[in-house]
Amino acid sequence: MIDFLRGQFIHVESDYIVLDVHGVGYRVFCPNPYAFAKQEGEIIVYTHHHVREDAMFLFGFVTREEQRLFRKLIEVSGIGPKVALGILAGGTPDHVVTAIYQENLTFLTKLPGIGKKTAQRMILDLKDKLDGFGTAAYETGLFAPPSEEKGSGSAWDEAREGLKALGYTDSELDKVWLKLKKDVTTADSVDVLMKRALQMLFTG
Repeated sequence: MIDFLRGQFIHVESDYIVLDVHGVGYRVFCPNPYAFAKQEGEIIVYTHHHVREDAMFLFGFVTREEQRLFRKLIEVSGIGPKVALGILAGGTPDHVVTAIYQENLTFLTKLPGIGKKTAQRMILDLKDKLDGFGTAAYETGLFAPPSEEKGSGSAWDEAREGLKALGYTDSELDKVWLKLKKDVTTADSVDVLMKRALQMLFTG
């Protein structure tokens, strides 16, 4: 089992990065590959090594919390690694966990690849198995999932703060928003907006 990789970021695509570890290039599939593109020098990618009869895959995450939640998600019947990646791309771990605690089917069924039955199964299988995942945030309401009324402007405000934390300037983000806003809908989550913005920033 490969728990993490430390190496040089080499290349990014829409669904994976290439990481050079002692001269070996690892293709690592990620919920938000562009989150790694801004980092300089050696980076750490927390991983899950998935083995099938016909193939092996590495899935990578920025934080251990993402890694742990991914492993919990793939324990749910009907959720494979690709769907689990889509869930993490569509909502932060705090949002996903809080939605499960609150049995928020509206939020969960907006995640990529999740229908009503799968959302119900997530709640049934995981609600009592998520101790340590954002419990304080859930209790204080700091990370409540976006409501139906929460507009794309609010989601962009949160995404913008996250991008600024990665080192991007207000000027860079203003230019991205001018290109991005025409395609934004109220259903777009913070993570979805961050991924689109990072792709624009990285490709210019």
